[in-house]
Amino acid sequence: MNLPDRPITILIAALGGEGGGVMADWLIAAATQCGFPSQSTSIPGVAQRTGATTYYLEIFPATRDQLGDMNPVFSLTPSPGNVDIMVASELIEAGRAMQNGYVSPERTTLVASTHRIYATIEKMQMADGRFDSSRVVEAGKQLAKQAILFDMRELAQANSTVINAVLLGAMAGSGALPVPREACEQAIRSGGRGAEASLRGFAASCEIAAGSRPTPQPPAPPKRAEGLQEILDLSISRLKDYQSETYAKLFLERMQPFLDGDSKLASETARQLALWMSYEDIIRVADLKTRASRFERVRKEVGAQEGEPVLVIDFLKPGVEEFASLLPPFLGRSLTHWAEKNGKLDAYNVGMHIKTSGVFGYLLVRSLAWLKPWRPFSYRYREEQKLIERWLARMRIAAQRNPALALEIAQCATLLKGYGETHRRGKANFLAILDALVENPAISDAVEQAKSIRKAREAALADPEGKALGGALGKPVTWLKPVKN
Repeated sequence: MNLPDRPITILIAALGGEGGGVMADWLIAAATQCGFPSQSTSIPGVAQRTGATTYYLEIFPATRDQLGDMNPVFSLTPSPGNVDIMVASELIEAGRAMQNGYVSPERTTLVASTHRIYATIEKMQMADGRFDSSRVVEAGKQLAKQAILFDMRELAQANSTVINAVLLGAMAGSGALPVPREACEQAIRSGGRGAEASLRGFAASCEIAAGSRPTPQPPAPPKRAEGLQEILDLSISRLKDYQSETYAKLFLERMQPFLDGDSKLASETARQLALWMSYEDIIRVADLKTRASRFERVRKEVGAQEGEPVLVIDFLKPGVEEFASLLPPFLGRSLTHWAEKNGKLDAYNVGMHIKTSGVFGYLLVRSLAWLKPWRPFSYRYREEQKLIERWLARMRIAAQRNPALALEIAQCATLLKGYGETHRRGKANFLAILDALVENPAISDAVEQAKSIRKAREAALADPEGKALGGALGKPVTWLKPVKN
């Protein structure tokens, strides 16, 4: 009898809470049912989003009776170029596996979900720091012997289960798994609670991987609104929701000088202005956290059944800036200047865990959202509007000289985002460019001025600390850094 030369190797990269350990147990249970020797190991790690664990399994596709007195030798760790089935519960985890050499065209079946959970490094960028998902998908198709790629999270949610069952179904349907589908289903059934939902997700995924119905394509990234009217409509809707119809009318009044000019400038100005006018403050955060649509989304994401309670705890850490932002302008300015002078901007931040799914926690956070009518009288509102008017005035002047110059000034607003220390850095970079290159340029040529602004903006986006921008401006950029006691 000819025995296999080597075990089938399976490497699983799963994020925390996705049931990677349960899936590994299902595979071992299925192999045991078939009488195949097997071994699994797990390595806890970090995926820069949540806790992550890598699971490595080896299954020798021959029964104990066939082996007789022989015992296969298993490895505890995977090696590049020797993985038969690579499983990734999220697209960039698949990209990481390919980068590390675990996917090869001679051997590997790649099973991966095409949905994204953005990494910290993507979120912390000053501009759009998202990785290009299409490049990972194309690489998977080229580097793997067989690639099973579709949105498995969406399929899991549709079947009210966790993604691990869908991943296992895709493995079973791919034909690369050494154990039959029935053994996998029996392993899931033996898990008890939630088995029926897991079996539904398993079956649906297995059919897709086996090709019994067309494989759904990864969702296309949302297209950026190009039409000016579409951007204006979206902006008005956003600002009505953020504050009021009067606030939306203010947006339109501010846009009037740009509507009859260069269409690209008008579109970019509208987009940046709407985002800036709807700046994130504690009122906005409280409003979004206590909306019914948010609780519905959370229930859907965790797969809660009707009538099943879901506990939602929000972590908040307000400090001097957040408190001062809600005060009348004179008091807010005085408190902020005192905190800046004494290095106390982040000294009194208090971390709070608030159960917003409970009555008391919900009312506590919702009470902040009810301060929306007060926002126009607050210190933060007054400061933001003053800076917006300063920015718009410079764009109106620049538009008369050269629309491309005005467009570069408009795009400088991308530096303003986040809160706390992140917002202070971005604002310092924005003001440095506005002062040195927009309001007091060293050159009079509009084209050269536009180039210098673009170069400085790109430097600020690449290095939020301001060192690269300082080099572009020829002088250091300073921002108020909290003094640690």
